[in-house]
Amino acid sequence: MSTEAPRGRPSSIAELRAVAQPPEVRLRANAEHWTASLYLRNLSPYLTWMLLKTSVSANGVTGLMILVGWCTAFSLLVPGLAGAALALVMGQLQMLVDCCDGEVARWRGTSSPAGVFLDKVGHYTTEGLIPIVLGIRAAGFPFDVPEDFFWTTLGCLLAVLIILNKALNDMVHVARANAGLPKLADRKGELEPDRRLVAKLRRAARFVPFHRLYHSVELTMLAFAAAIVGLAIGSELADRVLLVALVPLAALALAGHFVAIMASKRVRA
Repeated sequence: MSTEAPRGRPSSIAELRAVAQPPEVRLRANAEHWTASLYLRNLSPYLTWMLLKTSVSANGVTGLMILVGWCTAFSLLVPGLAGAALALVMGQLQMLVDCCDGEVARWRGTSSPAGVFLDKVGHYTTEGLIPIVLGIRAAGFPFDVPEDFFWTTLGCLLAVLIILNKALNDMVHVARANAGLPKLADRKGELEPDRRLVAKLRRAARFVPFHRLYHSVELTMLAFAAAIVGLAIGSELADRVLLVALVPLAALALAGHFVAIMASKRVRA
């Protein structure tokens, strides 16, 4: 729990930015999604300003982020382009609210492990639900039994791969804590593999960053792109092609992530 004294309402957006968006937040190598760096951190102080006028807590804002994330996934149940477009917008809104919960906590001095935990719940559940719903979209309505179970099963498999990939990073932190090692600094040097071949493969992956496709933002963008293609070839076919492409890439990303962790300094004493 933070020991900072709680503040009153900010007198200006500039003052709010100075407290809620310090350099150590804006310059984080891994915790900031690219949409936050690109434009959401420019918008979030205005929403945070309004939230600070209410009694809602930082954890309450995180709870709102969780609900928006779930709505993002369930938006894809709406067939065709309309559902994909709604999910695309909701995915961006989730990330905007995700920026605001930390800003509210930093302004009020109420950062806590509970907030971090709830944030993890939000991202894990959203990024697990989206591929499951993508499987339902690929199966279409109504389901044909048992043929369409292949697509729903494929969606569930993709969800498991994505969640496992996300969990690897948290497993590193748990392993280090159990070994009595200090918390990892959020900088690139801590993540680079030591072995030359693995390091080269990691650098090569930056040019074809398919391992970054499994965040809720990227998944909704892909679903929207598939829906546009579906206008020409049929929505079910487009969703099925997307799902078939994502599963092996997710398995490859999971394997590569595991190897990169084992070859890095993160799990070494």
